[in-house]
Order: sequence, then structure tokens, then C-alpha cells
Amino acid sequence: MYPRMSKEKELLKKYEHMLRGKVIAIRREDQSVWERRAPMAPTNVRRLIRAGVKVIVQPSNRRAYQTSKYLAAGASIQEDISSASVIFGVKQVPIDQLIPNKTYCFFSHTIKAQESNMPMLDAIMRKNIRLLDYEKLTDDYGQRLVAFGKYAGVAGMVNILHGLGLRLLALGHHTPFMHIGPAHNYRDSGMARQAIREAGYEIALGAMPKSIGPLTFVFTGSGNVSQGGQEVFQELPHEYVPPEMLRKVAEHGDTTKMYACEVRRRHHLERKEIGGFEAEEYDQCPDRYISTFSKKIAPYASVIINCIYWAVDSPKLLTIPDAKNLLRPAYTPWLPISVGAPALPHRMLAICDISADPGGSIEFMNECTTIDTPFCLYDADRNKDTKSFKGTGVLVCSIDNMPTQLPRESTDFFGDLLFPYALDIIRSDAKKPLEEHKFTPAVHGAIIVSNGQLTPNFQYIQELRLQNVTRNRHKEDGNIMKSHTVLVLGAGYVSSPMVEYLHRDQNLYIIVGSQFKDEADTLASKYSGVESLFINVLEHPDSLNDVIQRADVVVSLLPYSLHHIIAKSCIQMKKHLVTASYLNNEVKCLHEEAYAADITILNEIGLDPGIDHLLALECFDEIRQANGRIESFVSWCGGLPAPESSCNPLRYKFSWSPRGVLLNTLSPAKYYHEGQIVEIAGGGDLMSTVQNLDFLPGFALEGFPNRDSTIYKELYNIQHADTVLRGTLRFRGYADRIQGLQLLGLIDPNPHPILHPNGPEITWRALVCNLLGLASDDIFYENLKQKLAERLNSEDRAKSIEELGLLNTDFVMKKKTPLDTLSYYLSKKLLYEENERDLIILRHEIIIRWPDNRMQERGINLVSYGDTKGHSAMAWTVGYPIAIATKMILDGEIQTRGVLLPFKPNIYRPILSRLRIEGLKSFETSKWL
Repeated sequence: MYPRMSKEKELLKKYEHMLRGKVIAIRREDQSVWERRAPMAPTNVRRLIRAGVKVIVQPSNRRAYQTSKYLAAGASIQEDISSASVIFGVKQVPIDQLIPNKTYCFFSHTIKAQESNMPMLDAIMRKNIRLLDYEKLTDDYGQRLVAFGKYAGVAGMVNILHGLGLRLLALGHHTPFMHIGPAHNYRDSGMARQAIREAGYEIALGAMPKSIGPLTFVFTGSGNVSQGGQEVFQELPHEYVPPEMLRKVAEHGDTTKMYACEVRRRHHLERKEIGGFEAEEYDQCPDRYISTFSKKIAPYASVIINCIYWAVDSPKLLTIPDAKNLLRPAYTPWLPISVGAPALPHRMLAICDISADPGGSIEFMNECTTIDTPFCLYDADRNKDTKSFKGTGVLVCSIDNMPTQLPRESTDFFGDLLFPYALDIIRSDAKKPLEEHKFTPAVHGAIIVSNGQLTPNFQYIQELRLQNVTRNRHKEDGNIMKSHTVLVLGAGYVSSPMVEYLHRDQNLYIIVGSQFKDEADTLASKYSGVESLFINVLEHPDSLNDVIQRADVVVSLLPYSLHHIIAKSCIQMKKHLVTASYLNNEVKCLHEEAYAADITILNEIGLDPGIDHLLALECFDEIRQANGRIESFVSWCGGLPAPESSCNPLRYKFSWSPRGVLLNTLSPAKYYHEGQIVEIAGGGDLMSTVQNLDFLPGFALEGFPNRDSTIYKELYNIQHADTVLRGTLRFRGYADRIQGLQLLGLIDPNPHPILHPNGPEITWRALVCNLLGLASDDIFYENLKQKLAERLNSEDRAKSIEELGLLNTDFVMKKKTPLDTLSYYLSKKLLYEENERDLIILRHEIIIRWPDNRMQERGINLVSYGDTKGHSAMAWTVGYPIAIATKMILDGEIQTRGVLLPFKPNIYRPILSRLRIEGLKSFETSKWL
């Protein structure tokens, strides 16, 4: 006699006097149209009836076992089940069908305080129902005793093989997997296995395209789910390998068989500090551990079958950033080159997440798939999934009721496991106090509600609910609940497109803060629900913490000189920060503090710096994957007026504060040229290094070096490059006119007595005369122009001063320094008119040495005009990258902490992808040298 049958006989004899006369019911499943399982099979019902239990079965034409089978087993078939004391089901019960004072047994999905099932839990307590959840029927080690697990694994494996065939076909490869159908197409798993065996025969005979390379299957866990999946997999020609051998078979394995690897906790979990794995310690303190799965195992997996239970504090197998790295187009030297055989986009093709825990061990699996639509294609760059087999991404199958696709076998399997515990459950009476029943420990531990309240083991559910309520008391805009808050500091030119992009997400609450309250009000008024407030970071830094405390992410569009103040406040308040400005040393020094505060401070994510980085890094990656070497990198970028709007002496207009633009003309610069470092002193020498550029012959362009380009050898990982230069673009003539302003002293950043706000009024002509050293402005106009030309060594420069209106008798708005005074004036004089547009030009020139020693010059070009009725080119090319990066932090796509630059593929690739969706269009040119 089998041990299980012997144990059941003992239990039947033990409970015989308690079972006789009891009435139970098996309810009809209505949670899903696909739900065809039952908690007990007819054979289980027959055994209960023989023990003296009356069994009522609600009729159902959907149930896999026909009602006649239960009738033949001796059950009563009737709609009314109110006479039963214990009611067994599989899935959740609608509130209106819950009968008071009964014991219900089903998978309630309430133990994590799942919000959607809390009304049902409340109704259960209100109706004095005793609730037992099968999921909590566990042994002394916490292992589940009653589950459909094995058949979840069986069905999941059949499904993912079916999906793999369709995905490979969409990628251009016909394979034997095409002849495997979805699990629910088969009468039972035996028929499915036969189809898989037949596909295996074809594989063994060489039917797999060589261009696909060896396929590797990784099974996580060794429990019932994993074993069920592996049993099906073993119908294919296969070989098991340990995790440490996975890379070798992925690169050099045989295509006439599949490779499998069973990954257990010890293979990928290790202590954060000292490494190693101790199962007992991990069970008690999972937060001490990290998972190395994404680095040591996932890169070599073609298909992942995830079968592990994930707890909230446990490390994730794959995070959203992991997906971005793993799903990068990769150079795959182990794949043979074949004419007409398209290359696979990356190693990982499919994931079957049988654990079906949204946001759990597979973080980017946000929503379960369904039997109706079993697959989605997850695009890591966009952090979105589509119901398609064609396109970019990894195929994901994550059906949360997988076993119902094999309903008869699942019911048989589950019913046999449940039967001995059902005997203990049936003798209970929900009307009596729980303590009057001497349940076995397993059953007692599975009772969630009794006598109208949560049992002691599950009181925590109420605490979780209170936490959820607190978490859900988000900022409200009318009836819209917001889940995150973004604080935007600055309401200038680039703020509008950034706010517009973020405002598309109805779950975001946006606050715009500025020292110019009218600007903040104007911006906020464009978008419903956006709040504006006054804040002056420089004069009232003490108020910064209170404002930042309200946010999840802070975006600073203020001058870079203020960023260290904002960053320190973000660290103190533990809030993320995003800026478009160059990373300065004061912020860079805050890396360790930011890391300790568990926040991200992301810099240089606008246009220049920003998009220029992204396009360069993308190109560098492609070159390296093809074994090329970068010999030279020269980059130019500039925001300009469109040619038809450039008719002024500077050939320039200001789309934001002129101060930074003018101050940069005094900056020093440093770059590599043919292996030598070239240094340009500050104070005005920069404008004398200008060079004419003709990469776009239709534009009259010039350029000059920008800041310290030498640091990008290391930052870009282009150490072999002899020339590294990043420069600024302007229309031809700009540098010469700026030199005139410098020589006159109008770009001096130091205070000048004549410009003290409390001093006497002066005109622009008087200011120029003072700067020329003239005693007064009482001078013949033509004589003044002559003296100005002599000082500037150029009549053209003098003429430009005149055309700018700086010899007029208009009064000066004094701002202490010549630089600030001129900046204010030009912000009014050279602003864009209503029907004028701006222009962005970006150019990368990269010289590449290929393995055959040939040299190629590749040009990356971006030319973008502003929209006269919408955003300027400068505004959207700065604002959109910031907004996209902000969303990525909020959505968990950027999880690296500390002070960052956008130089990692999992950051720059998704941002570029989304910018292209928004209309960013670059083009390449190429010539052999």
C-alpha cells in the first residue's frame, strides 16, 4: 500500500466520528472565464462520501470534470450550497456570494494586503466567515503543502516553448518550436509532451538554424514548479550544466540539443559585504544579501523559467536597469555568419515568469499576462511592453493562473494534496471560537480570519493596510490621486517642455518654484494641476528643505553655481536630483554622501552637455562591438538663431540668460590635438582660437573649444584617441564681435563703480566713454566712433557696438558689473520675436581605425529647428532629456545611487530611444580616409 493511502486511512479512521453527517460544498469558479479547475476531483469526493460526508457540487459546464462525474461519485448536484458548513473553491469569491457563518477555503490573495481583495476580506470578517488560504498551508520550514505548483511549471514550459517558436519566427528563423501549441490546446500534458518530443527529434537531426546558436534554458529554484517545468523540458534533447559552465556552452555549445541549468539560491545570492551564502542567515535577514544573477547567469541565458517565490525584502533576480544591459544589441562572435540569416538582437529571447508576482523578482514584469493574451514583448529602452512578437525586446509569459490550462491533471494533483488537510478542516465549525478546535499546526496556520477578525498570525495585514492608506494619501488634484511629486526649480525657457512631458503622466504632481513668481505662475497656468511657488535659493536657502521635502525628484534648471546648495539639501532630505548642467567639483565631492543617502544625483542630461554625450556613446559602442578603435573625436554643438533670424551684429540671439553665454567666452579651455595637450588661458584668449567649419557648407559656421575636453578620454573610454575636442558653434563673425565687447570691457564680471545701483543715472554712451577712458560723453559722435575703432582695432567691431545700440543715449539698467549689465540689456535687445525660431546644430567627427587598418571618418549630425508656435529647439532639446531622465528615476529604471553622469548604456540608450520617438532626428555621414 502506498504511504499516502495508508496515511489517509489513518486520518479517516481518526476523524470518522467527527466527519459523519458533515456537509461540505465545492463551489463553481467564476473569477476567470478560463478557470476550469476544482479543489477536488471526483475520486476525492467519492472518498469523502464513503466516510459519511455529504458533498454538494454547484453545477458548472465550464469545469473540466463534467458534473456527471461528480454525480457518479455520489455528490449532490445543486445550486444552493447554504447547507454546507465548509465551502471549498479555488479562486476568490464575489462578495455577494459569500454566505455568513461558513468556513471558506480558497486562494484569497489577501496575505500581502492586496488592495483589490481588501473589500472581500472586510466582507468575510463582517459575515463572520472563517477563511483558510491554501497558500498558507505550510510545513515547519515554511514550504507549501498544497499547491498547483507542478502543473504551473508544466503549463508554463509548454507555453514558453510555443512562444519561443513565434518569437524566433518574428526574428526571421523557422524552428521546430513552431509545431508546439499553447498548453490549453492539448487535452492533457501527455499530448503536449508528445508534440515537444517530436520537435526534439527535429532538433536532434539538425533542424535548428545555426545562426541562432546554442539555446540555454535557466530554471530558478528546485521546487515543484521548477521540477514540473524541467520534466517537460527533458522531452527535448538536452544536457544539464552547472552555472559556472553556462557561458561556455552559450558560446560553443551544440545546436542539436538544448542546454539547461538549475539555479539555486547559493548560486546567485551572496552577502553584500563579505560574500558567501548561509541559508539560515538569508532566511532571517534577506536584506543583507544581493543577487548576482543578472551578471553571472542571465547574460548567458536564452530562456529564463522563473519558479521562485519572492518576498518583499528579498533581492530581485532582474531589475529594470538589468534589463537595459541584458537587452542591448550585442556583438556575438560565437554565431556563424550566414547569408540571409538575421542576427539575434541579444542572447536573452524569452522569460517565463511562473511566479507571476508583478514588480517582484522580475522587476519589469509589471502586469500578469493572460491565457487570452499569454505573451508580451518587453522593450527595455522604452520600459514598455507590447502585445506583439515582432520588435525590440524580450518575450515575457507570466500567466497567474497557469495550471488551469491543464485543468484535469491540476485538479487531480491538487485534490490529492488537499485531501488529508480537508479532513481536519471539515470537522470545524465557523460559529465556534477558533481555540475550541484542535487543528493540526498546518491547518491552524492557514486560517486568516475567524470569528469576525484576523487571527494573530495575520494581524499584520491590518498594519499593511494602514501603510497603504498612508501611502495613497497622495497630493490631490481634484479627484486625481498622484503617486509621485516632481519639484522643478526654475521657470525659464527650458522649463515648459520639461513640464509638458512630465504632465503627460497623470500620476505625477508637479511643483514649479522660481524667484520670479510671475514666470512660475505663467508656466503653471498652462498645465492643469501644476503648482507654482516663490523660492529664492541664494537668499533664502533655509526654505529649501521644506520645499524639497515634498518631492520625490528635484529638477534644477537654475545656474550651475547653485547646484551644490540644492544637492546638499536633497541629500539631507533623501530626494533625487536631476540637472542639465556640467558636473562641477562641489557637486562631484558629494558622491559618497549621496550614495549613503540612497539617492541619485544625475547631471549633464540636457543638450550640451547631454544629447551630445548620448549620441557619441551610442556610436562608440557600435564601433567597439565591431572591434574598431577610436583615433580622434571632435564634437561641435551650438544653439543659434535660424539663419533668417540672425541679422544682428553677433549673429546670435538668446533663448535663455545671456550671462552664461557671455561668461563662457572668458573661460579657459584645454584639449588634445594629435597627442599634445593644448591649453587656452582664460580672460578672453578663447575667441582668438576660433576656426571656420564647413561640415554643413550651407551654413557659415565657426567654432571654438569648450572647457576641458581632456577629461573625456577617460569618461568616454577613448584612451587611444590622439585628438579629443569638444567645441561651441556660432555663426561666422560672432567671435570677432565678442572680442570687441571684451576689449571694451563690457564682459568684465567684476563690479564697476559707475554701475553701482545707488549711483547716478548714466546712458550707454556715457558708459562706453567711461570704458574708453574719456573724461565725459560730450564728444562729437563720429569722433567717438573713431576712438572706439582704435581701441577695438577694427571698424567692424566698432560698427557692431553701434548697431547693438550701445552708443545711444538710453539709460542703463545698472547691475553692478559690466557683464551683468550687458547681459540684462541683451536679454531684451536680442530676444526671439514672436515669429522667429531658433536652430540647434550638433556635429561629431569620429575617426575610426578598423581591424584591417583602414581609416574611416564618421560624422554624426543633428540639425533641429524650433517651432514658432511651440517649443524652441533649445528648450525641447534640453527639457525633454531632463524630463525623460526624471521619469526613469521615478519608474525605477535608474537605480544607481550617488553622483552620476549619463554614460551607462542602461541610461543613455533608453533616453535616446525616447527622444527619437519625440522627434529627435540625427543622420550620419561617412568617408574613407
